[in-house]
Amino acid sequence: MSGWILIIFLLLLGGLISTLGDLLGSKIGKARLSILKLRPKKTAILITVLTGSLISASSLSLMLLVNRQLRVGLFRLGDLQQKLQESKELLIPLKKEREKLENKIQGKETELKQLEKNIIALRNGQFVIRSGQSLIISEIDSSNKEDIKAQIEKIIIKANIFTHKIVKPKSKEIKNLLLLRKNHIEELQKTILKGGDWVINIKSVRNVLRGENFVYAFPEITKNKIIVKKGEKITKINFNHEDFNKKDFGDKVNFLLSSSLAEMKRRGSLINEIKLRSDSIKELRDLLSKNDKTKFELEAVSLRNSKTVQPVIVELNINYPNS
Repeated sequence: MSGWILIIFLLLLGGLISTLGDLLGSKIGKARLSILKLRPKKTAILITVLTGSLISASSLSLMLLVNRQLRVGLFRLGDLQQKLQESKELLIPLKKEREKLENKIQGKETELKQLEKNIIALRNGQFVIRSGQSLIISEIDSSNKEDIKAQIEKIIIKANIFTHKIVKPKSKEIKNLLLLRKNHIEELQKTILKGGDWVINIKSVRNVLRGENFVYAFPEITKNKIIVKKGEKITKINFNHEDFNKKDFGDKVNFLLSSSLAEMKRRGSLINEIKLRSDSIKELRDLLSKNDKTKFELEAVSLRNSKTVQPVIVELNINYPNS
């Protein structure tokens, strides 16, 4: 409402001043007065111009007097525009940071949805490949450096065939499901070119459901070294004749083999089980049945030199500490 009052007041003020100016100009013209040695006609024109200027000045002064925003806009517009530009420049990195945060949030939401999907699949037993599961473990010969790239390609092809049979068992056409990063393969090749015996272990990056179209994997490379030597005692456990019943005896032997496997893993072996010489259990039982000593140590002894990916075969030996 105050805006309309201001407009009406300005119109009345302008009309009043213009009327007074016109009357003043007419009287000066009739009286043939002269200002600044001007002719009467030009003096009248000057009075009219000054009257118009007075109308503009009074209108502007009144508006500046009653309207704070107009005062700020008229006298501080340049400063405000500069501050606005500076504020926009400060907002640019904040907008970029916001976009990054939004992208991270979207990524986390996607991961959460995938995690929920994986949990449901895990409960239903739908995973056919687990995260970190080996798809192929293979030795590689670095003696012929010109053939290394071809050897790596063959290993990847075998890993893809294995993966395809698990993920798409009903599909007869072998498609390329296995995805490895190019730079990982290049780094693998560089390491092997340095020489020495190596083992390539291609692992799945994540859990895989049956029927998926892609399986992301990464290659690990390990020195192919001797893990255990022939005749080496790997682990041992104490044994009493009181434990010599069918159940306890089996538990003791399984515990000894599990401890041996853990020791092989600690040394860098990639095997998943310890093989026991087939007649070792029978010989052990026969020996214990003929001996009346109540305490002894049961030892797992390697029957051969075994490298990183080679099977570890053991036999069970009895050691009497006090004998």
